[in-house]
Amino acid sequence: MKAGFIGLGNVGGKLAGSLQRNGYDLTVHDLDRVAAQPFLDQGASWADTPKIMAESVDLIFTCLPSPAACAQVMEAEEGVIAGLSAGKIWLEMSTTDNSEVKRLAGLVEKTGALALETPVSGGCHRAATGNISIFAGGDREAFEKVLPLLTVLGRRVLHTGPIGSASVLKVLTNYLATVNLCSIAEALTVAKKAGMDLNTTYEAIKISSGNSFVHETESQVILNGSRDISFTMDLVIKDVGLFDALGREHDVPLEISPLILDIFKDGQERYGARELSPNIIRRLEDACGVDVLAPGFPAEMVDDEPEEMGAEIIPAHRSA
Repeated sequence: MKAGFIGLGNVGGKLAGSLQRNGYDLTVHDLDRVAAQPFLDQGASWADTPKIMAESVDLIFTCLPSPAACAQVMEAEEGVIAGLSAGKIWLEMSTTDNSEVKRLAGLVEKTGALALETPVSGGCHRAATGNISIFAGGDREAFEKVLPLLTVLGRRVLHTGPIGSASVLKVLTNYLATVNLCSIAEALTVAKKAGMDLNTTYEAIKISSGNSFVHETESQVILNGSRDISFTMDLVIKDVGLFDALGREHDVPLEISPLILDIFKDGQERYGARELSPNIIRRLEDACGVDVLAPGFPAEMVDDEPEEMGAEIIPAHRSA
């Protein structure tokens, strides 16, 4: 089975790497040819255009930074849709708007091809090890066809329902993670100002009711000073904005998401759109005149979940 991957950024590059490591015949494309070079060096093929890729492979993955970028890749004269035909499958791995993915899926299906949305959750470090979670929205038969490949990319795979459902859940979970990051930034800054040992503070939160996935990952990179989870403030604003728009579309009187957007827009204005997202804590560090760092904290982020655990297919009866 030949696979094509478009979008070799922080997440996409790591997912494409999992395909290549597991022996898939891989074709790649990116606006930046340099990003593709490591894959080409390992035997991947290069497609000059998305159309050429779609014509030459069985599965086409897109993992792009915005709905607009995906629409361009799909609908341009030399885009993916122009190269699709019956039997091919498009898998959208981007974090995107559910109405937009449904629109593009409709265009894909008019060519006779199948469409699935398969956004991922868990961070770049888990994408790199095939240890990420995947939400899959779309026809169940199409899902079953690609399931063996999805279990190469991610440990936990959940079929969420029809096209659009996975994008809703992805936006929702990214929003929850961002709220958690902002609360962690406040908690760690208060601990610092209160004179607490931050190594002990980290461990106390980890074994308490205040623990979370975000604490176990992003608190580490805050305290060790790297602040690097390969995710930036402009992407946070995009994702939380998608959640905010979804809530307003359904007349939910949101209170927290507008505040989170204001916090990150301020952070972007202060530190730049491409500032790493955990550095939102700098707003508090600057205001308080402190550095929230833990001496001796591991320089590398530690993932407590063992990599050797097998893939888990979440039963259909547990989906919405």
